[in-house]
Amino acid sequence: MEIFANQLVYFGFFLSLFLLSVYSFSAKNRKNSNGYIVFLILVLFLGLLGRVLYTTKVFGENFRLITISEFAILLFGSTVYLFTKSSLTNTRFTAKDLVHYLPGIAYILFVTFYFIVPSNEVIVARIQTGELYAIVNVLVAIGLLFNCTYWFLGLRQFVRFKERLKNELSYSLKIQFFFNFLIAIGVCLLVWIVVYTGSLFGPEAFEREARKFIWLAITFIILFIAYYGMIAPDLFRIRAVQLTQKKYSQSKLDSQDLNDLKLKLEEMMIAKKPYLNSRLVKAELATMLGISNPDLARLLNERIGMNFFDFVNYYRIKEFIDLAKTNKAKELTFFGLAQEAGFNSKTTFNKSFKNLMGTVPSEYFLKIES
Repeated sequence: MEIFANQLVYFGFFLSLFLLSVYSFSAKNRKNSNGYIVFLILVLFLGLLGRVLYTTKVFGENFRLITISEFAILLFGSTVYLFTKSSLTNTRFTAKDLVHYLPGIAYILFVTFYFIVPSNEVIVARIQTGELYAIVNVLVAIGLLFNCTYWFLGLRQFVRFKERLKNELSYSLKIQFFFNFLIAIGVCLLVWIVVYTGSLFGPEAFEREARKFIWLAITFIILFIAYYGMIAPDLFRIRAVQLTQKKYSQSKLDSQDLNDLKLKLEEMMIAKKPYLNSRLVKAELATMLGISNPDLARLLNERIGMNFFDFVNYYRIKEFIDLAKTNKAKELTFFGLAQEAGFNSKTTFNKSFKNLMGTVPSEYFLKIES
């Protein structure tokens, strides 16, 4: 098991080195890549570097070498968060983002002067008194708290962005990667928590045996990034749609205005069928109705009780059901009809249909025929 684990770690190490060369030395990739993903790979590379140098004994069996991996601990969580935020909100690196790395820099300095700079005699004395192990436990606890906090912030960023999509777009963006990415990070943090808890309360041999799973978790993240880099490279190059969300608290529409606009909107949806545009966004519908985007948001919220995504797809479902009763149903599949009705995603169509009708399309039409 030890040999197999080391081989995987070596593979992850060289894969991270390869990815760094691809993203850093290729002019095209360097220009288009999200800088945070490159830095995250660098952090993961550092996380494995100490382990690889120590186990391969390139510079002898020096226990200080493994300390190099500690440099990555407080750089990891903040980079995960900033990568997620940057990709979802279309924000680039600014000087303000450096504040997220200040704890990491302070941590690196402390590790350097406490573990690397002192002589062997000083380190041995600290081990004998138990001071070194106590400091290590505190540092690991800080690292876990820091990284779990940033993981939670990244997850919250994703959830908020997903909700905003439903208020601005009538179609689905390919953002599942970011959820999978955060879940993968969460699993790795869970492994780290288990190892740390076992080191505090379990037998001494537990930590020694379980610690290898931390290195394997880092390798897993590298493999995850490499996999998506191959099947969906645009995820690391193209930024998501930027959404501007304005409050409608300053809206001057009164109750009667909202009632009139509701009737006008319903008539327009039936007469002009704007929902047939599979890329319809709320700003376009607001323009067609002759009101502002925030006013349309208020109308949907206060008079219709739906977000923009559900409202438009409600009409698409109705269109789909009407099309299914025509001769087109003999020529097209259910999803073909759904595309004719304005859907751009089979998953979105199936989910919207079930939410609205309480069943899947096949069962719905079977009930009608019977």
